[in-house]
Amino acid sequence: MPRKKISLIGAGQIGGTLAHLAGLKELGDIVLVDVVEGVPQGKTLDHLAARPIDGYDVGFVGTNDYEPTRDSDVIIVTAGLPRKPGMSRDDLVGINTGIMKGIAEKVRDLSPNAFVIVITNPLDAMVYVMKKLTGFPKNRVVGMAGALDSARFRTFVAMELGISVEDVTAMVLGGHGDDMVPLVRYCTVAGVPVSQFLSKEKIDAIVKRTQVAGGEIVNLLKTSAWVSPAAAAIEMAECYLKDKKRILPCAAYLEGEYGIRGYYIGVPVVIGAGGVERVLEVKLNADEQTAFMKSIESVEKVLAEAKLR
Repeated sequence: MPRKKISLIGAGQIGGTLAHLAGLKELGDIVLVDVVEGVPQGKTLDHLAARPIDGYDVGFVGTNDYEPTRDSDVIIVTAGLPRKPGMSRDDLVGINTGIMKGIAEKVRDLSPNAFVIVITNPLDAMVYVMKKLTGFPKNRVVGMAGALDSARFRTFVAMELGISVEDVTAMVLGGHGDDMVPLVRYCTVAGVPVSQFLSKEKIDAIVKRTQVAGGEIVNLLKTSAWVSPAAAAIEMAECYLKDKKRILPCAAYLEGEYGIRGYYIGVPVVIGAGGVERVLEVKLNADEQTAFMKSIESVEKVLAEAKLR
């Protein structure tokens, strides 16, 4: 049986980490694409040499041409300008919209049946561009956002309590920006509400840190995070390739769910062999609904500024 093909558009820090993780999990043969000559080829050679050490057998191709991506099963898009200190995700909208348009046309023409995961910021706008220009159905174009934001929320709770992250569950909804909505009511520690372990003040501090966690990393690294975003995207790809039907918060195209129509917004979805197989509607209280709508307004503003709506 032939291996699946996973094409990674963008061979920067996230792209290289995506290739490593996909290889370690043996999800399929990997094509690494970048406009910079030598970068995808060099990273590919590096990954090839790691295979005997890590004990996995998948193929790697590094290229500046999109042709090797033809008939990809999964495409993960990271290409675009990364954040720098002082920049918000939304500051990237102009240049990255242009980049995404070119990529979307290649994806549409070469891999018409692919499942596409977008990481490029501003995420909620870029995944909208991908769907609009490919014309793909909503179940095959999704944005990586909530899976990462929820992992950060879980991390900060576990750090505060000094416990394993595996025993913390959490969900972050809304746009992938500073107005994202960590749902405290649904955060649990071994099935028990987090409010039984932490004070409101500490929980509020964790919520705030989650909302600005990307910026915290940018200020320290002077560029965007790459390990955790790559891990989140690979988690999504694995759910699709292995039909795992896991529930993950992702930027999904809504057509009436949560009262929203025609936008990509972070909500819990089921990912399996059918892609985004369904959206789960979580009941929100008044405060959560207000915060959720504020987050959506931020997404609408970015789309309007980019003249995408």
